[in-house]
Amino acid sequence: MALLKKKDTIGIDIGSSSIKLIELKSSKKGYQAVNFGIAPLPPEAIVDGALMDSVAVVDAISELVEMHKIRTKDVVTSVSGHSVIVKKIEIPVMTEEELADSITFEAERYIPFDINDVNIDFEILRQNPEETSQMEVLLVAVKKDMIDDYISVINEAGLNLVVVDVDAFALQNMFELNYGLGEDEVIALCNIGANVMNINILKDGTSAFVRDVAMGGNVITEEIQKRLGVDYDEAEAMKVGAKVDKENEPTIKNIIETVSQSIVSEISKSLDFFSATFTESTINRLYLSGGCAKVTGLRALLENKIGVPVEIINPFRNIGVSPKFYDPDYVEEIAPIMAVAVGLAIRRLE
Repeated sequence: MALLKKKDTIGIDIGSSSIKLIELKSSKKGYQAVNFGIAPLPPEAIVDGALMDSVAVVDAISELVEMHKIRTKDVVTSVSGHSVIVKKIEIPVMTEEELADSITFEAERYIPFDINDVNIDFEILRQNPEETSQMEVLLVAVKKDMIDDYISVINEAGLNLVVVDVDAFALQNMFELNYGLGEDEVIALCNIGANVMNINILKDGTSAFVRDVAMGGNVITEEIQKRLGVDYDEAEAMKVGAKVDKENEPTIKNIIETVSQSIVSEISKSLDFFSATFTESTINRLYLSGGCAKVTGLRALLENKIGVPVEIINPFRNIGVSPKFYDPDYVEEIAPIMAVAVGLAIRRLE
């Protein structure tokens, strides 16, 4: 949201189980993927957005930068979890300058943290059509210590952090680029990572509902580890369909179905809350992303539960990827995992 001169950036999604990095170049033909890749993180290197093992994070970022020979230094990253608060509020109509002066006072009523411990940003959405003296404002607050930790690891990797976004909004930017937003459509975006699930419902071209849920694919991985006595990497592979001994197939199937039911239930609760708040609106479609989107049967289970079409998102739909440099099968495999990173990489400093 800062006003800076136009400059290329790289998007780095610091997730709970891996670092996703992508560099895009824009031209008259649109965006082209120049470099992208994924580096795994050890279990619990990041917990609910908090950096528990900063050395591992720095090493993973440095590895990606070196491997892909990336020269761009400016980075856009994003945050999510309990240290991030996103609220849509209604306040008396005022100019952006007036709101900038009074936002701290307004925010104190909605932020459950000490106001001195957070960074605050806002965006004026629109004037309430039913109440001419009120306007809608999107308020975002992030704990300062979280921002400081992210600045630190980016700097230690030899890069420069210039924008910190929110996962749910990066997801929205990616979606708008690849799919567009119809005026009459209500679209639900759900990014299911290892430990956190980001939900963003778009209505009338703007974000109407945002929620982070502390649940993700690691629940499946950990249960497979516990029940079958395998290591983390083996359990991850089993989760997304790797071949296993026939005697273990029923156990894995049961674990995936049980945890998937819980994930679907949480998503359904969020959609129900939105529908109860916006009674005149009907969700038209839901798009899944994140590593957990690839879990066998999850999409069909969710579609059956919520009663609307569910699609696994393709963040490269409108982005050129050269088959000479990137195997199309590999691109298809990692596409859902790259959704947030793509949304970050299209942020240009201007």
